[in-house]
Amino acid sequence: MKTFRRFRGLMVVIAAVALALPAFATQQSADKSSTEVQKKGGRKRAVPRKKRLAPPLKQAELLAELPDWCNTPDGMALLPGGDIILSVPNFNDKKAPPLLMKITRDNRLEEFYRLPKNPDTGRMGPMGIVAGPTGDLYLADNQLFHDPDGKPMLFGKSRLVRIVVKDGKPAGVVPVVTGFNVSNAVAIRGDYVYVSETILEPNSQPLVSGVFRFKLAEEGIQLRQPLKNDPHLIATILTYNKDIPFGADGMTFDEAGNLYVGNFADGTLHRIEFDESGKVKSNRIFARAPFMKSCDGIWFDPRTRKIYVADSLANAVQMVSLDGTVQTLAQDRDNDGSGGRLDQPCEVLVRNGEVVVANMDFPVPGGVNKTFDKPYTLSRIRLD
Repeated sequence: MKTFRRFRGLMVVIAAVALALPAFATQQSADKSSTEVQKKGGRKRAVPRKKRLAPPLKQAELLAELPDWCNTPDGMALLPGGDIILSVPNFNDKKAPPLLMKITRDNRLEEFYRLPKNPDTGRMGPMGIVAGPTGDLYLADNQLFHDPDGKPMLFGKSRLVRIVVKDGKPAGVVPVVTGFNVSNAVAIRGDYVYVSETILEPNSQPLVSGVFRFKLAEEGIQLRQPLKNDPHLIATILTYNKDIPFGADGMTFDEAGNLYVGNFADGTLHRIEFDESGKVKSNRIFARAPFMKSCDGIWFDPRTRKIYVADSLANAVQMVSLDGTVQTLAQDRDNDGSGGRLDQPCEVLVRNGEVVVANMDFPVPGGVNKTFDKPYTLSRIRLD
């Protein structure tokens, strides 16, 4: 995210492994550890070699190469007919406008909507996006990096908006909620829309982030400040990584109605369960693994009964079973994304038996990806 470049100066080198929390899942090594013999004081002793992780199960391929004015792909919404709406904030190079693109079910690229200006900053920051039950789109307008005075971070100006869609065409923007610090992922279940707030309490340690819930019929909401006092806040998440101030990120629901939330900097997947009245009854870490470095966009696929995780820092897509086991589905070393190789994935969804991956390609210190460069791509990973 050039807006994110300002933010890079606030980060130090990223911790290689998330803070040690109780392990719910680990990946089995491909080979049992072997030993080597060393001499010490005239005697031989066996020293175990480091275990090697199992190789990725699949290889990412090219789904689509984006045009030059789509330098930072981010969120994706799957429409009922199989089309995908892609949010493109163009954080890497702000000469290009923020917009929404359509990837048709036969993988043709079409411009869907050049977004109007944000009334406070003059530029929208489209990130998480989801299709509502009436066909309208709910979109997170992240303003964190759009301070008109050039400050590194702008709090309290991010929004949730509704893109009115008529006859398959965008017909305007309706503000739904204003006052987020970092509105990020958006999910809908039943009569409610959920939004992850990635920095609920700026400068808190551990960092406090959270999840908000609103009725789909609500509009024109101004959140209370500080955000922790707003009644729409239903859950909080703590992030212990001191080097990256980003917490709650991607969200997805399973068939039973449990909400899963990715904790970006700690690389942990959280599960929030509800009682019959809709109140939160539990909020805990559901899955983690030493090789899952971050937890960005996530997607539950009912057919495979897996949760797919865009692991931005590891340049990988992880696969989490409902028992909490984590496996690496696909992973690439640092590269330019050509041929569909993973290039800092930030979002995933499953369509027609394959995982579609948006490659944000925004270098973060400590991550595998080192350079923002062409081509700008979407990848796919075939599951069958």
